[in-house]
Amino acid sequence: MKIYGYCRISTPKQNIERQVRNILKEYPEAIIVQETYSGTHYQGRKELEKLIRTLKFGDTIVFDSVSRMSRNAEEGFNLYEELYHRGIELVFLKEPHINTATYRKTLQEKQINMNIESGDEATNKLMLTFLDALNDYILTLANKQIQLAFLLSQKEIDDLHQRTREGIETARRNGKQIGQKRGRKLKIRKKIPIQKLILKHSKNFFGYNSDNEVIAIINASSFTPDGHTKPVRLHVSNNTYYKYKAELKSSM
Repeated sequence: MKIYGYCRISTPKQNIERQVRNILKEYPEAIIVQETYSGTHYQGRKELEKLIRTLKFGDTIVFDSVSRMSRNAEEGFNLYEELYHRGIELVFLKEPHINTATYRKTLQEKQINMNIESGDEATNKLMLTFLDALNDYILTLANKQIQLAFLLSQKEIDDLHQRTREGIETARRNGKQIGQKRGRKLKIRKKIPIQKLILKHSKNFFGYNSDNEVIAIINASSFTPDGHTKPVRLHVSNNTYYKYKAELKSSM
């Protein structure tokens, strides 16, 4: 049985190392799976897809929070149920009340089992019907707790997007330039050598290095532009790095 730690960031500005650090603090033996791609559906996350396919009964996935598992409440809950019934343990460091172990324990403690022998067959059937209905109600309550966790996670993300849109609109009304001006063409001489280094070193292409390692390699490199005799130091911000990387992915 293996323990995996799944880490994901939603934007290039976020730092995935915090998630890695939180998981390894609680589970030092965890095998860390990382990805920076963020889609609307969990199926769009290639590393999570691959991990789900390789999981075996008794394996564990640790998430820093429920939002790392899915940004969509319905799909997140469906995935939770699928993995639960496959015997996969799910751990959420920030929402331990919906860990599969807690969920299973809750059901075991609250499920009611009674041997009814009233001596009357009709009474026995009636009482069993009541007990089945009560147990179904307990199961529904437990499921609602899990669904609520995913719904709250989705609401937080939706609220963040709304605040971002409102902030952009406020800035625009105040006369601030948002984004690139129309007709302006940016000529970035460093783009081609940076993308070559990404292709060469990134584990998503032909290399073996993580995103942070590739960024460090780029920032320690230099190139000689056309018309120059001296090399120029390369530098790439996180935002630009992920932009260039996305362009490479879309062109392949």
